[in-house]
Amino acid sequence: METQRVAVIIEDDKDIRDLLNAVLQQSGFKVFTSPNGAEGVEAVRTHNPTVVTLDLGLPDIDGFEVIRQLRLFSDAYIVMLTARAEELDTLMGLEAGADDYITKPFRPRELRARISAMLRRPRASEETATTAPQPAVPDAAAASAPSATPAAPAAPVEVGAKEAGQFLHNGLSLDFGTRTTEVDGAPVELTRTEFELLHAVLESGRRVRTKTDLVRRLRGDEYDAGGFISEADERTVEVHVGNVRRKLGDDSRSPRWLETVRGVGYRLAPPR
Repeated sequence: METQRVAVIIEDDKDIRDLLNAVLQQSGFKVFTSPNGAEGVEAVRTHNPTVVTLDLGLPDIDGFEVIRQLRLFSDAYIVMLTARAEELDTLMGLEAGADDYITKPFRPRELRARISAMLRRPRASEETATTAPQPAVPDAAAASAPSATPAAPAAPVEVGAKEAGQFLHNGLSLDFGTRTTEVDGAPVELTRTEFELLHAVLESGRRVRTKTDLVRRLRGDEYDAGGFISEADERTVEVHVGNVRRKLGDDSRSPRWLETVRGVGYRLAPPR
C-alpha cells in the first residue's frame, strides 16, 4: 500500500491557508498547516513532507530565513507564494534553496500543475527499483562448481560511457540511484531541483541543454514542446545553476563542470 504524501503549508493568512489546504488535499496530500515560520519549521521537521508551500511575508521569521533553516535538514520541494513582484525577492528565495515560486493572487490550477510537475521527477527509490539488476538464479552446474572470487562492485565510469545512472567527470561523481553527489570524494548537498539540473547536464555531455529544455525537464514535460516558457522560468534555471556552481565550487569563468553557452544554455565542460 502506497504511503500518502505529506505537505506542510506555512502561511499566516487564514483564507489563503484554507484554500491551499483544500487544493493540496484534493491532490491527495495529507496536509499540516502552520501560521508562522517557527511553527512551520517544526512541522516540517516532525512530518517530513514531500512539498512545502511557504509565504515569504510571515509575521515572525523572514521567509528567506525559513528556507535556509529548512535546507539544513529537509530536501522537500519548497514552493514560495509571495505578493512581492520584484525579481530580487524571487531570486533571493531561489538562491536560499526554494524550488519554485508563485505570485499572489494565484490560480489553484496553476499550483496543482506545478506541484504535479515536481512530483513527476523520478525518485531514487523508483530509479533503483526499475534499474537494479535482479540476482541470477544458479543452475545445477553452477551450484556444484567451486565458488569464484566475488567481483568488485562496478565503479562509476567517465561521462559518455554511463553505467547504471553513475557519472564521473573531472572529479565530480553523481549517482542517480542513491541521489548522491561528490566532488573529489567529499559529499555535496544539493536540493532535488539542483540535483535534477546537474543530472540533466551530465547525461547530455557536451551537447548543449537550452534553458527551455531544462525548464521542461524540471516540469517533467521535456518531450512536450507546446508549453509556454517565460523569461522568469528561464531566469529560475539560471539561479539554480548558479546555486549548483556555488556548492560544487565551480568557476563560471574557467568551468570544471558547467559551461555556459551564451544566449543558449549549458553543457558539460571538457574533460581535464
